[in-house]
Amino acid sequence: MKARSLRADFSLSALVAGFVAVLVGYTSSVAIVFQAAQALGASAAQTASWMWALGLGMGLTCIALSWRWRLPVLTAWSTPGAALIAASQGLDMAEGVGAFMVCAALTSLAGLSRLFERLMDRLPLALAGALLAGVLARFCLDAVLALRSAPLLVLAMAAAYLLGRRCWPRYAVPGVLLVGMALAGWQGQLHWQALPGLQQLPFGLTLPVWTSPRFTLAATIGLALPLFIVTMASQNLPGVAAQRAAGFAVPISPVVTATGLTTLLLAPFGAFAVNLAAITAAICMGPEATPTRPGAGSRRSPPVCSTPCSGWSVAPSPGCWRHCRASWWWRWPGWRCWAPSPPRWPPPLPNRATATPPP
Repeated sequence: MKARSLRADFSLSALVAGFVAVLVGYTSSVAIVFQAAQALGASAAQTASWMWALGLGMGLTCIALSWRWRLPVLTAWSTPGAALIAASQGLDMAEGVGAFMVCAALTSLAGLSRLFERLMDRLPLALAGALLAGVLARFCLDAVLALRSAPLLVLAMAAAYLLGRRCWPRYAVPGVLLVGMALAGWQGQLHWQALPGLQQLPFGLTLPVWTSPRFTLAATIGLALPLFIVTMASQNLPGVAAQRAAGFAVPISPVVTATGLTTLLLAPFGAFAVNLAAITAAICMGPEATPTRPGAGSRRSPPVCSTPCSGWSVAPSPGCWRHCRASWWWRWPGWRCWAPSPPRWPPPLPNRATATPPP
């Protein structure tokens, strides 16, 4: 790869969008994942393995799928699915892993059979946008409700967002984050006294813990089927709506199949559901993430963040993809035959030398 092409496709706004998306994704629902693991009787090592498997699955699918189609594909764990697991009773870890694998098999089947894609093709774009708005409405209402407990903080962050959208729209979100942190520190709401205690925590690489699955009818009916329905309806459906609302025609069936197979492979280590992201995808697909959009004369796509076990990363953009296509691993036929090649965007211009003149 040429360093010039990497520098041309990389931007500070892309880096910030990836960081904010991972920050929102982890801080908003990681506690629910811990509760789900505890509901199945997971130990501390098994809970850490859950986060390892989920982070690895999300990171690999984000990078591989975005690199494959040169379009932004962002994946996440199923937050409604984690809440469903946390509310389950009478199941142990082995039965839970078996239910995760059944759910992953059903997700892969929905992608391979193209049933989910046919359903999305029949869904009007306006209805898909309304669905995405319904998902985001709860977060907007939570901000309004927070006025009762922290009016100064909420109003200052709202003013910073409006001012940022007016003056520097690509950096409005990190500006809001900085203003909120500064104001919280001024009010004494940042617990700096807890930082010395972090030195006593044991730091190290997370080791995956294998749990052999046990398939039972009770776990299949009570957990696997509801987890599949909740994941498809509450995660994949808004995820596709977010992509289409942003103007990206990402192939649905191969993406759903890939997330299902990834969950199937990582389920024994604790990955209960890897699926399309909706809220964090809106952050990475927004016009603030990159100055170019589809149809604007550029093949560059917005940044796609991922959450591997190291924390977060930004998926390669189509600029470095063009150089990778000439490398040795792209010539391997097994990589190219697993899914159809995407159409070029923008379409190539006709050759003036060979083009037929108009009559």
